[in-house]
Amino acid sequence: MTDEMLEDPRITAIGLFMEAFSGVNARLNVQLAEHGLGNVDFEVLVRLARSPGGELRMTDLAAQTGLSTSGVTRVVDRLERDGLATRRACPTDRRGSFTVITPVGLAKMREVLPGHLTLIDAWFTGPLSAAELDALLGGLRKIRDAVRPEATSGVPSMRSAAA
Repeated sequence: MTDEMLEDPRITAIGLFMEAFSGVNARLNVQLAEHGLGNVDFEVLVRLARSPGGELRMTDLAAQTGLSTSGVTRVVDRLERDGLATRRACPTDRRGSFTVITPVGLAKMREVLPGHLTLIDAWFTGPLSAAELDALLGGLRKIRDAVRPEATSGVPSMRSAAA
């Protein structure tokens, strides 16, 4: 190892990314907890709310969130228990099922999102110009698609850019 390697801008880039993510995530998690949600619960509800018909196949939900099938089952069990989501059998595949956000789940999203967006603006997107935000979104999508190409599984191609 050389000192030159320690000064490599790639080390700086990943370090800054991790520090920024940790800081923003900590602030967002406090706000979510105030509404009785964990980070994963919120991510699942957002994905469902942003999907056509408010539903996703369980396998697509697992792929999009990066959770295992048993992990997504536990999250959906919890959301079902709280009345925020429900399961629906897939009419074309007896082995498959959909997770569907309920009216209670949508109401929870309407309750949480105003404060969440305020925090996102304050701690993430707000300090950026429109051009910087566009560049950030483009860069993050490239990275996401490289490391998690399945992250838009089940999303119509015209919506994948918004995921």
